[in-house]
Amino acid sequence: MATLKERYEQETTKALMKELGYDNQYQVPRLVKVVVNVGLGDGAQNAKIFDGGIQELTSITGQKPVVTRAKKSIAGFKIRKGMPVGARVTLRGQRMFDFLAKLNEIAIPRIRDFRGLSDKGFDGRGNYNLGLKDQLVFPEIEYDKVQRLRGMNVTIVTTAVQDSDAKALLAHLGFPFKKAGADKQQPPQSAAS
Repeated sequence: MATLKERYEQETTKALMKELGYDNQYQVPRLVKVVVNVGLGDGAQNAKIFDGGIQELTSITGQKPVVTRAKKSIAGFKIRKGMPVGARVTLRGQRMFDFLAKLNEIAIPRIRDFRGLSDKGFDGRGNYNLGLKDQLVFPEIEYDKVQRLRGMNVTIVTTAVQDSDAKALLAHLGFPFKKAGADKQQPPQSAAS
């Protein structure tokens, strides 16, 4: 079975050239990087929770995260400037393709009540943001060792100029977007009909 990178290079590029009407293969949108963010603000007071979050993100992405720190003090949240509040991983190259394959083929199907990815995650410049409610959708996370459920944000950065081109790229890579009109609920059927 071909990897996601091989499928992109061999099949997706040609299909997108036909679909989007490009003459040159270098005009076709490509993936640049994937950034995974996790907020660990509650770990500022408890180092054990913070270290657990870092370890989980490392096992999910296969790369050590960078600790993000508070830019200013916020008294209401008991945060001082410079305190660690989260972690971030930037994936490029083969690790990026491996993570996207795992996300698309393993993690997304494990999301409860999943009805497709929303079109609202595009930012207007060809990048896509996806929010996950918990880390348990990834197979590397052991349920018994999780101290706290925490969500994460996955940002997929592409070279696409328009959101429609980026959506076509991600759809060809296998991301399950909602069908047009699938958001609207069907009215309930009455028992008389």
